[in-house]
Amino acid sequence: MRFYTLILFVFLMFSCGGNARKTTHTPKPKATKVSGKVPTYGYEIVNAYSHDSNAFTQGLVFWNGFLYEGTGGSKARGDDFFSSLRKVELKTGKVLKKLNLANEYFGEGIVILDDKIYQLTWQSGIVFVYNLDNFKLLKEFRYSGEGWGLTTDGTNLFQSDGTHVIRIINPRDYKTTRTIVVFDEKRKPIMKLNELEYVNGEIWANIWQQNRIARINPENGKLLGWIDLSKLAKGEEKRTRDANVLNGIAFDQASGRLFVTGKKWSRLFEIRLKLKK
Repeated sequence: MRFYTLILFVFLMFSCGGNARKTTHTPKPKATKVSGKVPTYGYEIVNAYSHDSNAFTQGLVFWNGFLYEGTGGSKARGDDFFSSLRKVELKTGKVLKKLNLANEYFGEGIVILDDKIYQLTWQSGIVFVYNLDNFKLLKEFRYSGEGWGLTTDGTNLFQSDGTHVIRIINPRDYKTTRTIVVFDEKRKPIMKLNELEYVNGEIWANIWQQNRIARINPENGKLLGWIDLSKLAKGEEKRTRDANVLNGIAFDQASGRLFVTGKKWSRLFEIRLKLKK
């Protein structure tokens, strides 16, 4: 009898201890697991269009048949180019509408949502919100850290800040609701996430100075694949004297067309992806 009583006593002691640990300690969230090699995609050129080689492209959007482009630069920093917001004709590259930012602001990524254009600034911590039709300034929001890329899933905004973190933002008050972190196949953070585009349920992110695009799951930050556009970028560097890195993704949701360009590139490309063997 004593033997069974002793076993019961030990069982109760361990049970109580287990419950106590559960109530006094909160488990730490686990990082997203990334395992296995992800696919790498190449491209084929479908069309090439003219692009303003003075445009230091920071953001690119395709909307209702037109391109909208945010450019960076500031004479206050000694740049020979300046920040602007533009409406551009696709086939000719002609700038149809243009708003120059004040000289103290370095423009960054843009996005269109609910007939408004949101435009980030690099280090000023301000996002400008404009009327889509006439570029009239409607409001400003403040945010912490740097502003790099911006996109939307039609409800939320997604913002990069030059790190491996993407913020999910409520567009009504510009408050961050959650964040995702992005790692490569080797569990290393993918830094310098730059201009963003939402494509068929994925976030596509230019990686600054790498001339490639990361395909990212917006729910958990998991890396889904790479798009290698280094050959395209090298071609533009040879063609255009001041051509800089790849930066600019625009997706035509209606037709599935995909457009890319870069900082001070003389051309904008419509491309089709193909899996690399």
